[in-house]
Amino acid sequence: MREGRVWVNGAPARTPGLKVEPGRDRVQVDGRPVEPRRRITVALHKPRGYVCSRARQTPAQRLVSDLLPREWQDLYPVGRLDRDSEGLLLLTNDGELCLRLTHPRFGVVKTYRATVTGKITPAAARALCSGVREGGEVLRARQVCVLSANATHSVVELELTEGRRHEVRRMFRALGLEVERLTRLQLGPLRLGDLPPGKWRVLMPAEVTALRHAPAAGAARPAVDRLPTPASTGIDS
Repeated sequence: MREGRVWVNGAPARTPGLKVEPGRDRVQVDGRPVEPRRRITVALHKPRGYVCSRARQTPAQRLVSDLLPREWQDLYPVGRLDRDSEGLLLLTNDGELCLRLTHPRFGVVKTYRATVTGKITPAAARALCSGVREGGEVLRARQVCVLSANATHSVVELELTEGRRHEVRRMFRALGLEVERLTRLQLGPLRLGDLPPGKWRVLMPAEVTALRHAPAAGAARPAVDRLPTPASTGIDS
């Protein structure tokens, strides 16, 4: 701008911080028009084995961006799922929406289903809600629902609001249980539904609006033995 290479509405714009309105003001750099970038948010069913990263560490590493069209390689993940986790992952170029969904101060609820080794007892489920200590941190779920439990495996759904690194796996590890499979089912009002693994869809404007206004989590709820099966798709009413 100080070199006079940026023009707005036919005149040089030399002051950094100048505000323009997309669709109304004409912006040029070196004589070429600058088009406003359209905001896109995509829901992806992340399969196991893919990494939520923009940079490939090895030639064989598979990135979630490999599952998207080439023109969407600038989209970045909203939060992360580790390589061995699967389920609902949003990718976007909307920084404001990303902050709204990931910063702990907004308390957006994320729902996971975990299959763990061993039988989880009612006391262990209550401990996940009251908080367990791991790696110098206290980790807790907003709600824990035990869907099934036997001597070898348990299936548990958890609601979290903070999204710390490897949080679910660390919580169970603190109880002496290992997670065999971890799937994110829901983020705020948006559900994974019946979207197949490896497939994606562009969110509708109403869905993005619902995510922007997702209410903060209320008070923590106690552990329960069983939850009704959630609806297969869509936005909560």
